Amino acid sequence: MTAPEAPRKGSLWRTARAVGWSFFGVRKNSAFQDDVSKLNPLHIIAVGLIAVVLFVGGLILFVRWVVAT
Repeated sequence: MTAPEAPRKGSLWRTARAVGWSFFGVRKNSAFQDDVSKLNPLHIIAVGLIAVVLFVGGLILFVRWVVAT
C-alpha cells in the first residue's frame, strides 16, 4: 500500500505568476518542475481561465476604443 500524497501548497500569487509566465512561453524547466510539484492543478486551470477572460475582454475593449476614435 502506498502512502497518501501530501497536499500541494501554493499561494494564489505563485499560481498567477506561473500562469502569466506560461502565457508568454518563457519558463525555465527547473521553475516548471517546481510548479508541477507545488501548485494545485485545479488552481492553475481556474487562474488560467480567469486570465483568458481578462485578456480577451481587454482586447475587445481595445478594439472598440480604436474603432470609436
